[in-house]
Amino acid sequence: MNTESLVSRRAALCGIAVALAVPSGLVTACSSTPAGSGDTTPTQGGSTPTGSTGSTGSAGTSGTALVALADVPEGGGAVVDAPGGKKIVVARISATEVKAFDATCPHQGSMVAEPSGGTITCPSHGSQFGASDGAVKKGPATTGLRAVSVKVDGDQVVLT
Repeated sequence: MNTESLVSRRAALCGIAVALAVPSGLVTACSSTPAGSGDTTPTQGGSTPTGSTGSTGSAGTSGTALVALADVPEGGGAVVDAPGGKKIVVARISATEVKAFDATCPHQGSMVAEPSGGTITCPSHGSQFGASDGAVKKGPATTGLRAVSVKVDGDQVVLT
């Protein structure tokens, strides 16, 4: 096989995936550009007492409840559905502080697992990210998870 035929097959498969309206994570996996090829560096801003991520990222409508705080274990987290069919990983840093990130691994678009022990792991290739900031702890991913702005509002984690 020559390189030219491999590239055209890859392009053809990616074209078919787009034509079938496959979720963007799979289409991203076909790309040679990292997922979300915009600014994938997580925001390092400090947290407010309500647990805001300090991020300008957006995953839906402000004020939309994502998950009950009681359903997000302290020191762990949950992967939840967000408006628009996206998945968000919510990490509970302390009793009142939460952080959230796009649950799509920037390496090849796989869905990350729930946080455990302060780490978010991608089950596909073993990339690891810090639950408190989304930064890469272990590759193959070279960029962190994209932060999503959330806060604790009463007994709910909501988008801000």
